[in-house]
This record gives sequence, C-alpha cells and structure tokens, in this order.
Amino acid sequence: MTSNLSIGQRVAWYRRRRGMSQDVLAGLVGRTTDWLSKVENDRITLDRLSVIKSLASVLDVSLGDLLAEPHLFEWTDGSGEQTIPALRAAITDYRQLSPMAGLVENTEPSSQADLRRAVAEVWRAYQGARYSYVIRTLPGLLGEAHHAARAANGDARMAALGVLGQVYHAAASILTKVGEADLAWIAAERGLSFARQSGDQLVTASLLRSVTHALLSNGRYEAAKQLTMDAANLLSPDLPHATAELLSVYGTLYLAGSMAAARDDDRSTTRAFLAEAQEAAVRLGSDANHVWTAFGPTNVRIHQVATAIELGDIQVAVELGPKLDTSGLPIERRARHGLAVAHALSLWNRTDDAMAALLEAETIAPEQVRHHYLSRQLTMSWIRRQKGKPSFQLTALARRLHIV
Repeated sequence: MTSNLSIGQRVAWYRRRRGMSQDVLAGLVGRTTDWLSKVENDRITLDRLSVIKSLASVLDVSLGDLLAEPHLFEWTDGSGEQTIPALRAAITDYRQLSPMAGLVENTEPSSQADLRRAVAEVWRAYQGARYSYVIRTLPGLLGEAHHAARAANGDARMAALGVLGQVYHAAASILTKVGEADLAWIAAERGLSFARQSGDQLVTASLLRSVTHALLSNGRYEAAKQLTMDAANLLSPDLPHATAELLSVYGTLYLAGSMAAARDDDRSTTRAFLAEAQEAAVRLGSDANHVWTAFGPTNVRIHQVATAIELGDIQVAVELGPKLDTSGLPIERRARHGLAVAHALSLWNRTDDAMAALLEAETIAPEQVRHHYLSRQLTMSWIRRQKGKPSFQLTALARRLHIV
C-alpha cells in the first residue's frame, strides 16, 4: 500500500483483506451497500472522523491505517538524516528506565536553566511549525533531561522531573502532528508520570492535555472525553483564584475535549466543553500563550469551526472560518485553522477557495502542511474531481506533497 490511496480505496483494500463483502461491512456500520460502494469508488468522500473511526473499528485496524499515517518524514537541512526513528529510539531506550541507568555516566548534567531554555526553544520551534528542528533536537534533549533528573536531589530533583515531563510533552505533541499516534501515547503517558512525580500542578495539567491529544490521535474519543472531565475536576478547586497560566491550561483541556466529543458525534458534550473553554477565555481577557497553550478567545473560535466540521455542520464552518483573524496566534495554530477552512470550503464545493486556503497555510507553515494527512487527502480529491488535466498549480502542489 502507498499513502497515495484515497481513504475509500484503503477501506476497500482492508475489507478485501478481511474477506468481508460490501454488504457485511455496510451493515456493521449502519450504512447501505450503495453508500459503501460509492465510498470505495471515491464518489462519496469520507469527511468525518467519526465515520472513518467506525469503519476502522469494524475492520480491526487503527484510525491511522485508514488515514495513511504516519507519512514519511523527509530529510532536510534542518532535520539531517536522523528523524523519527532516532526519536523513537530515545523514547524507548530501556537504559532510561533501568535501575542501572546513570551509573556509567561521567559527564556533568546540564543546568536547569540551560534545560529550560532548550525546552522553550523547542516549543517556539513547534509553534513556529519548524518540525525538522524539533525532531532533530528532541532525542538529545531527552537524554540530557533524564541525566539531570537522575543527578539531582531534593527540590532540585522535583524541578528536574518537571522539566523532563515538559520534554516528553513536546515529543508527544510533535509525534501527534506527524501521525505517530502510538509513539505519541507512550511519550504522553511517560511525561505525565514524571510530571506527577514533580508535584508541579501546571506541568501535570499540561501533560493531561497531552494525553488527551494522544487519545484523540488514536481514535479513543470516549476516553478523551472522560479524561477531560477528570482533569478539569482536578483543577476546579483552584479556579476561583486561578492564575492566567492555570486558566489557559484549563481552557485548552476543554478545547481538546471538544474535539473528542465532536469526533464522537456528541453534540451536547461538544457544546458544554466549548462553553467552559469560552468562560475561561473571557476570564483570561485576551489571546495569550501561557504555558505554550496559545489559548484565548480566538483559539476558542478556531475550535468552534473545527468541531462544526467534525459534526457535519459545514455551512457554520464556511460562514465562520474564513472570517476569523488568526494573525496574532502562533504559526502552528494559524496553519491548522487554514487547513480546517480548506476542508470546509472543499466540502462546500468551493474548490478554488479551498485550494487558496491550503496554499496560504503552506506559505506560512510548509512542513506542517506537508506532513498533515488532510493536505494529501484534499489534494487527491481535487485531482480526482478534475474532468481534464489538473491545473499547473494543483499539479505543483501534488508534487510538493509527493502525491505524484
């Protein structure tokens, strides 16, 4: 198989591998055989993750299998020739978990100040959609953070564990972005463990958000909703006198939860979670980036658009999305919203406008667009819609995405 198959073609491929007829698969997901036939022949586009997840569950494959994730991470001047496998090796390095770890180390650990500066630079690169830098830097940073935590004692060790949790958070975030859902889950779970040991409430809450995103990327929407409520309950006693940092983390927890609820086709919970996030944003007062959350009123509106798409309310997304001014947010947020707008416009059969939105997102965040499954799926769908030869602009986009 290649990543150049449409989602419908992958459904057909896995269905045949399972020895399942169209009648049987259609019945198991509560659809007609005619509907499934049109999906597999690309006459109907699968545009909602809730439907794709139901097909994946019946076919006994992961959500990423149907979305063709992960996608090959390219070598660039920024990444070098050590990319995701190097990060995987760092996360799964048994020596970091062994009781014997550190006994043969003879170098001085990095200072807490140096590590915090390095973590901040990784988050700046992540929010700037400089994925190559993040992936190149994280393996070494993980090793340094582990070394510092092992070498520290008392309060210094608690602080070092908090930094280590933040490094794993960054790893989980970038792995989610490039489609490495299982590895992202490992990083998020491990980071949460270190965060809890640190006793730092903000770091722990941030890692709970990371775990929620990891559950989302694995298609575990019900679990992600439950974790959102559990994490919010953990923070709620401190809300009456919450700092801007706590409000931001609390609000972003509900934003992640709103996406899980929408993908689970749960309208009432989606509305409730968005309302909680909106209340936190109102209290915060303006867009900010506390604890690298990019949280504020604009991010809430971004999620109102994104959840509308997931729930099939395309007209709402088309009316709200293109008008939203995201220029004050980090590049990663702006580009992701651009992809959502492109998706909504494409579903509304405004292909030219959709392509313009995707190209604008590519201009500000080429690596992010290149490695997102939605970019490839949209471009392939536009090529298939062409009655004649695709335009030069569309062909060039397809080449940059390595579709042709």
